[in-house]
Amino acid sequence: MAKSLADFIRSARSQIREVDCDTLEDWLRTRDDLVLVDVREAHAFVEGHLPDAIHVPRGYLEALADPDYGHCHPVLSQARDQVVVLYCDSGTRSALSAVTLQEMGFNEVYNLGGG
Repeated sequence: MAKSLADFIRSARSQIREVDCDTLEDWLRTRDDLVLVDVREAHAFVEGHLPDAIHVPRGYLEALADPDYGHCHPVLSQARDQVVVLYCDSGTRSALSAVTLQEMGFNEVYNLGGG
């Protein structure tokens, strides 16, 4: 049977950790090892994003997170041992992205629940 988007999301959420807005706000004040990643498209990032967030669109995530790729993101590709929190508008693309980063060897990845 073919998988639906809902199936992919349900599977992703069963494999990842989520953080709520209050916890993220606390972490942003108290942690210096946190990398905040906005996986939305460029136009959405330009319209507004969380302070100190880096922009890594979901469609480029694997390439930009891979330190062996010639055009990797200088922050994300070196963040395997840091706390990485991903977000998007609804928490869907960021949940799928969290699974991907875990599979790529990132040790502590969180999805911002609800986007």
